[in-house]
Amino acid sequence: MVGTELPSQDSFLEKIRSNTEGSFTPLCRVKSVTLKVEMGGEVSPKSKSKKNLEEEEDERGNWGNQCEFFLSCLGFAVGFGNVWRFPYLCYKNGGAVFLIPYIVMLMCAGLPIFFMELALGQYGSLGPNLIFPEIAPFFGGLGWAMVMISALVSIYYNIIMAWAVFYTFASFSSVLPWSHCNNNFNSDGCYTEEAQMVCTNKSMLYFNNMCLRINHFCGIGNYVEFNETHCMDPNNTNIIKPANEMFKRISASEDYFKNRMLEVTDRTWDDMGSMRWELVGCLALSWLIVAACLAKGVKSSGKVVYFTALFPYVVLIILFIRGITLEGAMRGIEFYIMKPDISKLWELEVWSDAATQIFYSLGSSFGGLITLASYNKFKNNCMRDAILIAFANCSTSVFAGFVIFSILGFLATELGVEVGDVVSSGSGLAFIVYPAAVTRMPFPPLWALLFFLMLITLGLDSQFTMVETVVTAILDQWKHLRAHKMKVVFGTCGVLFILGLTMCLQGGILMFELFNGWSAGISVIICAILEIIVISYVYGIDKFIRHITDDMGIYMPRPLKTYWYTTWSVVTPGVLLVILALSMYNISPAAWGDYIYEDHIQILAWFVCISSVAIIPICTCWVVWKGDVKWNNLWKHTENFCPAQERNARGRGSTGGAKEDVFRYTHDNEGFVKGPAEIYPTL
Repeated sequence: MVGTELPSQDSFLEKIRSNTEGSFTPLCRVKSVTLKVEMGGEVSPKSKSKKNLEEEEDERGNWGNQCEFFLSCLGFAVGFGNVWRFPYLCYKNGGAVFLIPYIVMLMCAGLPIFFMELALGQYGSLGPNLIFPEIAPFFGGLGWAMVMISALVSIYYNIIMAWAVFYTFASFSSVLPWSHCNNNFNSDGCYTEEAQMVCTNKSMLYFNNMCLRINHFCGIGNYVEFNETHCMDPNNTNIIKPANEMFKRISASEDYFKNRMLEVTDRTWDDMGSMRWELVGCLALSWLIVAACLAKGVKSSGKVVYFTALFPYVVLIILFIRGITLEGAMRGIEFYIMKPDISKLWELEVWSDAATQIFYSLGSSFGGLITLASYNKFKNNCMRDAILIAFANCSTSVFAGFVIFSILGFLATELGVEVGDVVSSGSGLAFIVYPAAVTRMPFPPLWALLFFLMLITLGLDSQFTMVETVVTAILDQWKHLRAHKMKVVFGTCGVLFILGLTMCLQGGILMFELFNGWSAGISVIICAILEIIVISYVYGIDKFIRHITDDMGIYMPRPLKTYWYTTWSVVTPGVLLVILALSMYNISPAAWGDYIYEDHIQILAWFVCISSVAIIPICTCWVVWKGDVKWNNLWKHTENFCPAQERNARGRGSTGGAKEDVFRYTHDNEGFVKGPAEIYPTL
């Protein structure tokens, strides 16, 4: 209060002693009471410290509102796998029956670790590279391992977006280039069902965009006519082949993917070919979009996700409405989910597929969830968000299956084959099967454009989070770079763009498949196991739950608390160990299709796999060698594992924030009473 003369420190303490007669006991437990006395008799306002805190929060960044965080997490979780992997797994593993192990694995492994990472990031307000050294210095490298995984995945993930951009540009055409075999790039074996049917009706065979008689057809392969349907080797009459097996056939859509966009035909690791400059341009555009959206961190990406997270749902609904109106749609849907096979529940592979899909689909242990949550308000109800996002992600996967299989049912009906003959997974579904299906719809360019724009927005959300994880790690580690955030973002994207150029070679898909299969496989599971062990056993699950309920103020009913405690301490670590064991048992050599990579490339694949987790023991050795932390403290959390407000306040004090006229009276006892702290007697 201005104008009021405050007592000196000595007189204040003397008055306390005289009034308490040596037996002063406050009514509540007072850990620390600080009185600030400024020269001239003015008490500094409390709002000043709050202003400093807000300035420090602005320096790192915060979500504009809760919706931005929710949509960013949802966009990160919902990615390519929801559209092109889950539907295939559901069909493969017994239809609707697959939902049973899928939901079980969601509750046992997916949701618990998803919520743990959100709570961890929100409590500490730090990226993964800084938060784990504060929890347990011995495992300080765990966060950097996650950052490394995100960096490796983002390299090849943007290649998929570059492909989608390539197809998007190609869709601006009245006649889609993958709908026929009249292009200059088409191989001799290219065919379409319509063209082949024309030749069949003439009792002729289709080859190289021509209808040929059987003798001419066999002669191309240096065979002779045996009968109307077979060819014979003139040098060995015992060798007779069906005419339709004389040459390797390739659909027009697959021919476009391999021979137009990739130009990968006959490429090997020893001959990767030249650079595909069109793909380089599409990749550069993809990275430019990512960098522009992340230029101001979560302040800019938080606005973009309103479109990128919601647009895929709009397109999926449109495609679903269109799909179910197509002839044969119900055949596909029945094939997808309406013919359950109960016997599949007794197969270990089905449970392994469910666990792997739910784990990777939610994006746990990539460091992205910790990063996103670190920009949250401290009191945000991240438990509610975790539950909603996890179930929304799973529901999206199921709904996407209806969309995809309704269209596959239509394609199978058009081709006169079984649905199982056109089912595919991964990039084959997105860039071969679906493009073939849209060519048979009215207004094909429209449906192609919608689909590939949806793929781009699906990829952008996931890419935002992975790149933001890398950028946040850099800015948290070297805080002086925060003033140059835009330069750091564009510099990071530029480096990742250069690292991805090898995948733009004519044989670049060989490198793509290596990264796709090995950059985030076993390494992610190892990180997840170590993460949950560190939180549950090294730090302490009881303390962690208290941080959530007491410090962050998140109400946790007893059944939910029991569920989190049980899964974090026993169930989830056990399930992750089983997933790791099955992944190691089922591991196969690096390959693309039937092409098994050479031995020295297998070594490269393993190097990519262990390059991330190897950071953990390296950082541990570094911490031990430096000797800054005593051995018995390597397993204990530091004082900096606390809310950002406490860390910032301590930082201000250590850098001269406290004034000379501030003195501190500290008293501690067991007489804790809830309510505002008061010290008696009143002065």
